[in-house]
Amino acid sequence: MKRRGVCYDVGRVMWGQNWRPEFSSAEIHRELQIIRDDLHCNAVRICGQDIERLVTAGQDVLDQGLEVWLSPELWDHSARETLAYIAMAAEQAERLRRRRPDQLVFSVGSEATLFMSGIVEGNSVFERLEHPSFWEHVRSGDHNEPLNAFLAEANDCVREVFRGSVTYASVPFETVNWSPFDFVSVDLYREARIREGFADIVRRFFVHDLPVAITEFGCCSYRGAADAGGRGFAILDITGGRDSTPAKLSGEYLRDEGEQAQELSEMIRIFDQAGVDATFVMTFGAPLNPTSADPMYDLDMASYSLVKSYGGRLGPLGAAHPGAPWERRRLGTVYPDMPWEPKASFRAVADAYALQAQRG
Repeated sequence: MKRRGVCYDVGRVMWGQNWRPEFSSAEIHRELQIIRDDLHCNAVRICGQDIERLVTAGQDVLDQGLEVWLSPELWDHSARETLAYIAMAAEQAERLRRRRPDQLVFSVGSEATLFMSGIVEGNSVFERLEHPSFWEHVRSGDHNEPLNAFLAEANDCVREVFRGSVTYASVPFETVNWSPFDFVSVDLYREARIREGFADIVRRFFVHDLPVAITEFGCCSYRGAADAGGRGFAILDITGGRDSTPAKLSGEYLRDEGEQAQELSEMIRIFDQAGVDATFVMTFGAPLNPTSADPMYDLDMASYSLVKSYGGRLGPLGAAHPGAPWERRRLGTVYPDMPWEPKASFRAVADAYALQAQRG
């Protein structure tokens, strides 16, 4: 693979909750150093809503000699609002691109059928997935026409101001017209239902005469998470943390970092053998999913992160639940300046990427 990458969240926002409540440019810089030097990445996919944060992190990625895939994400807004937002982000991306002309790829969106209002019914991603008509729309393909109309307009408005490569992070049930783009990109998770034919599914994306990027793939950190794939996060009780009760898991689960590590190693091997150009592991860290000695509050089990966060970067959520069993002051042992610890998956990805780097 040419590009060995990881997703890096600078603050996706859902239901008004920022997934990275506390933003420190110094901490960002240090984590990106670790991603470059110890995870052996040569590309980073920067995801988030705040354009200033995206630019700050993107500039740091470029300054450290890595390629940046800039992925501005405004969830649950209309196509009109989303297009205006993407155009603003593209203007800032062009200023970054001029610093290192061949080192920045811009994404016009991510899984728009799920995360943008108006293509299918529902006011949020969960309402859309749970709507009675959702799978009927998907099976019929009704979602593809409005999706491609949006993507064509988004591509046009981005290219008016941005001179670099452009892509879109799709989901497998979207049939995208890839002709205006420079990469075929897909968020692709393996699960029990498609495990046997997964390599064949990967190969389907090579029919467009464009390089293929896997913009998300991953596994959570509990026994059985590999079978759950992209729905692994569903063990999190999403009502927790929105009222007087702190977030917790929805039942009893067994932490299993080894399963996550093995799944990622296998998927990287499959992508490499298929000839994928770029892979971006989902995700480096998840500050809103801290680990805990109490299994019910070990929210890291429900995250795809390569590092297990302690409770020191929860922002308002931590202040709202001071008695929750998360260690607010704890720092790591491998990296004593960081509020997290690498998991087995970190080492597995680092080993796989180091091997690819050696092979050139």
